[in-house]
Amino acid sequence: MKAQVNEIAISYSGNLKTNQLPKITSSQNAAELLYGQWNKNNIELHETFKVMLLNNANKVKGIYEVSTGGITGTLVDLRILFAVVLKSLTTAVILAHNHPSGTLIPSEPDKRLTQKIKNAGELFDIKVLDHLILIPDGNYFSFADEGIL
Repeated sequence: MKAQVNEIAISYSGNLKTNQLPKITSSQNAAELLYGQWNKNNIELHETFKVMLLNNANKVKGIYEVSTGGITGTLVDLRILFAVVLKSLTTAVILAHNHPSGTLIPSEPDKRLTQKIKNAGELFDIKVLDHLILIPDGNYFSFADEGIL
């Protein structure tokens, strides 16, 4: 008797041409784009973690919501994050999450997660360009700008 298994299909569908994609040139530019895409109805209610997917020219292929959590944290499964990054043939990422409390200081868990993702990315030649913390009023903290990436 022949064993049967499920077929796995992987796809990525982009509607915009490369010349139409926004280009990231600074942390401010990335923060503004991310903040514009954030749900303002819940940015001060609970933490959400997103990843901005970039091509080799730092043009934004898309933004993916990795997880939504509680008031003081959210769980990020690296396998899910990298499944999306690899499926989309992404070469660089910008990580982002919000602090509903309005504080712009990264926690120790924020720093450890960033380093863990950066280390995993190096195995696949995927650059982690920044990790942004956004707060409800639109201000942000950049790990790269502060030299802790």
